[in-house]
Amino acid sequence: MITVDETRVIGEARVLAGLDQGRLNIQRHLMTHGPLPELSRDDYVQLCEAVGLRGRGGAAFPVALKLRDLPARGVEAVVVNGSESEPASRKDRLLLTQSPHLVLDGAVGLARALRAPHVLIAVHDAAAAMSLREALVERHDRLAVEVRETPGRFVAGEARAVLSVLEGGTAVPPGRRVLPTRQGYHRRPTFLSNVETFAQLAVLARLGSRRFSSTGLTSEPGTQLLTIGGTVQRPGVIETPTGVPLDTVLQYAGAEPGPVLLGGYHGRWLPTTEGVTLQRPEVSAGIILALGSDTCPLGEVTRIAEWLRGQSAGQCGPCIFGLASLVDDFARMTVGDPEGWYGAQRHLGLVPGRGACAHPDGVARFLTSALKVFDHDVRRHLNGHGCGRPVLGVLGGTR
Repeated sequence: MITVDETRVIGEARVLAGLDQGRLNIQRHLMTHGPLPELSRDDYVQLCEAVGLRGRGGAAFPVALKLRDLPARGVEAVVVNGSESEPASRKDRLLLTQSPHLVLDGAVGLARALRAPHVLIAVHDAAAAMSLREALVERHDRLAVEVRETPGRFVAGEARAVLSVLEGGTAVPPGRRVLPTRQGYHRRPTFLSNVETFAQLAVLARLGSRRFSSTGLTSEPGTQLLTIGGTVQRPGVIETPTGVPLDTVLQYAGAEPGPVLLGGYHGRWLPTTEGVTLQRPEVSAGIILALGSDTCPLGEVTRIAEWLRGQSAGQCGPCIFGLASLVDDFARMTVGDPEGWYGAQRHLGLVPGRGACAHPDGVARFLTSALKVFDHDVRRHLNGHGCGRPVLGVLGGTR
């Protein structure tokens, strides 16, 4: 778990405000952020449109569009997706354990505006669930707010998998791709987003669009939370203005020189960080992993691919067979078998766009970019020499 000592801020602290003194109970939360204003549905739509607020999960969908897609009446629930099942990410769990009232403000305030009778918070982390329940005891929301614990598997954090669990089903995404705003909780219109999105909504409601837009990009102002790890001296969660240069964050965290994975295990490798700014959707789930130069890139990628194969929902061919073939391809490359390279080229062309969920696409993106960025290292392995470096496991723990 990320501790308070591992949170840092570049610029103005907004979402992480007050955490330098520890967890915010209701009194310290109100002293730090002030009371939440009562806003209407139209108020939220206008605010989100004015600042171009996007969801802070992997999809980065515009929040205003999601709100407009909901019917005028009959919204069943507001769902907070706290199933942060990406091993490299810590930002949502940090908010749930250290600043739960900010997340609750965002969810409850929006539920009132939408006249939704339920707020459901899905979490797979026991400490986050306990923190939320303690926070709910301190509040008087006059609204049904329920914390539900979910499995910690990678695909269990996908929005439709979360809805399935909340309804008593299995933690896998169904094959149908219907938006939660149309058919969500109990097949009724539902607003669902991740933890940081609701915290940002609570900040936006208090600041208003003008003050919210005083930092960050013109196209999407405000701040963002980033989890940075790998070969860095100061890993943890960092709040930065949107659009901050990647090199600035890497220097701030004390990263070793070397390749960088942007977006986590469904993200992509960067050949260079020069000129890269951190903004959605490019930054995706807000994960930055520095590889350094002391570990074997191909071995690191193969290790994560093996773990991702085990996280498959097991409900479609691209996951069951495609990912297994890709893991075998990469394992063969590490021992110098050129057939592994040819197999990877073939399978990477077959997997994307054919799965029941986004998992095969994400894995293919991760592996395709690895072959491009680590081409020199791959060729050394295929020439029978290897790269001479061990696999240190710097890309994070795989739970």
